[in-house]
Amino acid sequence: MQLTATAAKLFRPNVSANTLSQTTLAILRVTLGIMMVHNGLDKLADIENFARAYVEYLGLPFPIFLSYVAAYTELIGAPLLAIGLFSRFASLGLFGTMCVAMYHHISVAGLSLPYLELSAIYAASFLYFLVNGAGLYSFDALITNFLDNTVLSLKEKQIMRLEKSYQASELAQDKTTVS
Repeated sequence: MQLTATAAKLFRPNVSANTLSQTTLAILRVTLGIMMVHNGLDKLADIENFARAYVEYLGLPFPIFLSYVAAYTELIGAPLLAIGLFSRFASLGLFGTMCVAMYHHISVAGLSLPYLELSAIYAASFLYFLVNGAGLYSFDALITNFLDNTVLSLKEKQIMRLEKSYQASELAQDKTTVS
């Protein structure tokens, strides 16, 4: 029981429970996920060139291996973030790849904003989802409710449109128990 409660807390989003806020977070999450897949595909298209130009340049060991790790982190983590499934774990990996990208841009061009801009925006966004979770319109929130239906507040369940269905199922169970 303790393990379930701990897991539910891990999946639980900690953002404000209002519809407009949750909708904009879902839009941001899906947009980031879709856009980030493109970066992973670009890396895989010419993995050796990416390894030489980015990973070897930084002096990191095993450049081909690390290039594949970065590409698959983006190809697997980005869709997971987009649908809000294991979003904190996905955000951690994506945040890490963006930190390395920012380090690369700084080592190549210094603190030039045009080079840093996109990777810094991605990194900040992934850090946000790492800390706060995917929001209420996500599979993580559904998993939270499934593991421990007392973790989410009534307002959060109403935003997720879960409360009405739970009330109906409780009534059906009460009727079968009485009969």
